[in-house]
Amino acid sequence: MAHKTIKSGYSRLVERLNYFPQGAPPSELLNKILMILFKPKEAELVSLLPIKPFTAEKASSAWKMDLSSTQKVLDELAGRALLVDIEENGKSVYCLPPPMAGFFEFSMMRLRDDIDQKALGELFYQYLNVEEDFIRALFVDGETQLGRTFVHEPVLTNENAVHVLDYERASEVIKTASHVAVGICYCRHKMEHLGKACSAPMEICMTFNNTAASLIKHGHARQVDQVEGLDLLQLAYSNNLVQFGENVRQSVNFICNCCGCCCEAMIAARRFALMNPIHTTNFLPIIDEAACNGCGKCVTVCPVEAMTLISANNPHRPKMKLARLDRERCLGCGLCVRACTKGNIHLESRPERVLTPVNGTHRVVIMAIERGKLQNLIFDNRVLWSHRALAAVLGVILKLPPFKQAMASKQVKSRYLEALIARMKN
Repeated sequence: MAHKTIKSGYSRLVERLNYFPQGAPPSELLNKILMILFKPKEAELVSLLPIKPFTAEKASSAWKMDLSSTQKVLDELAGRALLVDIEENGKSVYCLPPPMAGFFEFSMMRLRDDIDQKALGELFYQYLNVEEDFIRALFVDGETQLGRTFVHEPVLTNENAVHVLDYERASEVIKTASHVAVGICYCRHKMEHLGKACSAPMEICMTFNNTAASLIKHGHARQVDQVEGLDLLQLAYSNNLVQFGENVRQSVNFICNCCGCCCEAMIAARRFALMNPIHTTNFLPIIDEAACNGCGKCVTVCPVEAMTLISANNPHRPKMKLARLDRERCLGCGLCVRACTKGNIHLESRPERVLTPVNGTHRVVIMAIERGKLQNLIFDNRVLWSHRALAAVLGVILKLPPFKQAMASKQVKSRYLEALIARMKN
């Protein structure tokens, strides 16, 4: 009976994780991961938490537990980076982050002896790199994705720079963040436990703003100032790492510096290339084929295999090769421009600009609509939504194109929502 109770607690936690647009498909591997990260009682309690940020008082009500005991549990979970705690007006507000980008990564962002990181790394590898359900759900479902690529700033020309907005520059994210933190790269740390990690720097992935503040507070990431943050970005550039960050314009919470061999985002970009698992930059590399000597440096540096070598079809030089770009695979990162020492590749703006959600609420609502989970955001009955939170969700919906408003209305089946949308059209 006890075994069934423990298992049901973890099953309920899996259900809770999947209320959010970035969920985690059920799997025996997932259960094993959660059993390392959460104690049985913690799994049961966390399964009762709301989707939106909450106070200790709200958790106390949901758990039917006195406030002092509730506070102790919340602080313990935040101390292990399973919850993120944010200071608002001198008071702690908590939220359960999604598995990715979230507590999966946080568990490997520093060296720890309170959990078996080798076992965890092996399980993560099996769940993300062998089983396909999680990685497919994370990167492929819907049109709006979790992350986007930042352009390789050193290769921008004066002409390019005119077309790059501040939020498209990793350097601007660092310069404008309230907090900047650096931790160990989750992907390369995981691969290190399997003996497969590359030689790229480990302590180089950054978090920002409220997420960084919480990770710094509990020792899961190291606080850095703006100067060191920019130095780390330069280190990433010099190691040909791709900047993959949160797909929002305001208050970006993370930027990973990714290699093509270890990092989940780059692996997903190769595996599901035609499904556009990562939002690209607003640039495409253009190859001067007349000047290309087929050296292959651009092919070697490309993290998603968008560059290949093909025959030049030159009857006088039958072995001669030329670089060729697969535009559907290309992230527009610009690493190939830097790799081409002959200067035969340059960046040009894409014909249509890639649209980026304004902030986290905007992105989450759109992702929820596309994945059929909007009702989970609006009818989160674990702790009732405030009028302010509901207004934020509805505010995003009212600004969406008509077909996505229709998707939202169908999911919620709310006369109130239908009336709001109809009123907006008039």
